[in-house]
Amino acid sequence: MHPERHPKETGSGLVLSTRKSEFAQQKHDLPKVLFIIMRAPMTRAATYAICLGFAVVAAMSLTHVTAQQTASGQSGSGQQPGRSGQQPMPPGPNPNSQYRLGPDSLPQDGVPKGEIRGPYMLPSNVYPGTQHTYWVYVPAQYDPAIPGALMVYQDGQAFKDENGDVRAQNVMDNLIYRREIPVMIGVFINPGRTPAQPEPTPQNWGDSTTNRPAEYNTLDDKYARVITEELMPVLYKEYNISRDPEMHGIGGSSSGAIAAFTVAWERPNHFRKVLSNVGSFVNLRGGHVYPERVLASEKKPIRVFLCDGRNDNRGIRDGAYDEKRDWFYQNVRLMKALTQKGYDVNYSWGMNLHGQKFGGAIMPEMMRWLWRDGPVSTDPNDMMERAFRQPAAKKN
Repeated sequence: MHPERHPKETGSGLVLSTRKSEFAQQKHDLPKVLFIIMRAPMTRAATYAICLGFAVVAAMSLTHVTAQQTASGQSGSGQQPGRSGQQPMPPGPNPNSQYRLGPDSLPQDGVPKGEIRGPYMLPSNVYPGTQHTYWVYVPAQYDPAIPGALMVYQDGQAFKDENGDVRAQNVMDNLIYRREIPVMIGVFINPGRTPAQPEPTPQNWGDSTTNRPAEYNTLDDKYARVITEELMPVLYKEYNISRDPEMHGIGGSSSGAIAAFTVAWERPNHFRKVLSNVGSFVNLRGGHVYPERVLASEKKPIRVFLCDGRNDNRGIRDGAYDEKRDWFYQNVRLMKALTQKGYDVNYSWGMNLHGQKFGGAIMPEMMRWLWRDGPVSTDPNDMMERAFRQPAAKKN
């Protein structure tokens, strides 16, 4: 019931229009409105009816507020905590509502499953006193006699989460089996933390409890050194990984995405493929300057896939707009700079909020595009090439 429309309660003696000014002042305070109504003379039945009506309105209002909070990143699946804050949202359904994982991201009958090993602990000299937890995905087709490709995911716990929005191990299982990407080792690495700090989880990625902000958002080569000088030697010792940087990819979401880009930017002789989902190319620690750096620097031999959403964090807080904190705007700016400079760049813009809903839905396509130049045989008599990849033979 909207008092501003002046409806009349027949038979109760209450004419709502006579209290228009009081309702206008109290329209957002249901208890006070109810008190005003109860002062008016009316039948007991009418009183019950009006009370019931206001209870329904209150419930609907609460539902609306909860939905808006979820849409603005205050809660809900697919949101990285501590990023969105409150921002104006468009009318209509939750912007994440149309994004779902497809068959390439789910386990499929007959597809050999890789193994996730770990967790392992990597002490850091680059960031003294910290350590990085990581897991290693080994595909069923991995043959220690044949050098494999490599893909490293930041915020590893989120990318490998079996109930999460990406499930990268399933994507690799399916695409490796169908020869759509090379046989590759996958590494899921978490941000550094001290032994006293908690391990990041799908609910808390570690922005306030780990070294994540310093490692991921700072534009220097320190985190690149963690990957190339601390992690890679361990991987080379345990697995037969190609030394060709064209066979090395790195990716992440949010701050993990700008971290992945920075590793490839600082060490293009180690990594040349970058997967970026809702990348934080914003002014958390100066990340908004990358478009200018790209244009001012010599072109580097890296390939980049960017994805973001029109309802990512848009830099609007308390009515003020800061373009340096607008995730979508800065991702588009970076795409344009990379394109202008002649980089091998692809991109996709969705409707999504900050999180992995859209990136997870298109993860298989991003991987296909990044790894499209993998080795291939065109010999029509090569029945091995024309068959699905089977598990590697077990060595006795």
